[in-house]
Amino acid sequence: MPLDRYYIEGFLERHANDIQGRVAEIGDNVYTLRFGLDRVVRSDIIDSPESTNPHATMRIDLQNEDAVEGGCLDCIIVTQTLHMIYEVRGALATIHRALAPGGVVLATVPGITSIDAHDGPEKWFWAMTQTAAQRLFEERFGSSAVEVQQFGNVLAATAFLQGLAFEEIDRASLDVVDPLYPVITAIRATKS
Repeated sequence: MPLDRYYIEGFLERHANDIQGRVAEIGDNVYTLRFGLDRVVRSDIIDSPESTNPHATMRIDLQNEDAVEGGCLDCIIVTQTLHMIYEVRGALATIHRALAPGGVVLATVPGITSIDAHDGPEKWFWAMTQTAAQRLFEERFGSSAVEVQQFGNVLAATAFLQGLAFEEIDRASLDVVDPLYPVITAIRATKS
């Protein structure tokens, strides 16, 4: 398992109770089904309008707030996506609009990482620090509705850049958090 997935999956597991009702996930619904279990009433898969993803149930441009029905989702899982959206504020407005009152977005963004060879540098717009994530989400959700956490340390960042897998590193070493070497930043935001 890639090291960043260890942090992403741990974050989602800790917030599994938020994954309930009508849930949408970007690209597929693996985490919805894995962590939402029988709490999920309906599972949607969000992809772009030009995507060829045959499983997508919501084809929307996240940068266009009007592209989504308001108040229809109880939870949105957005892992490792926001850094590939140029108009990130527009994407957060769309996510906020799609959530029902009390709905939760669980999002992650990369910290120290290489650019994914599959997506390429032309699709990678941002690197987001904990402070940037906090401010961006607070602009839309309000300061009392946003929790931001960093995961990683110099060992994890170095191992991740070298391509080592989770299984090759001592778990206790991975669980140490050093704010100077974030591998993943995770955000939980609730719509009031």
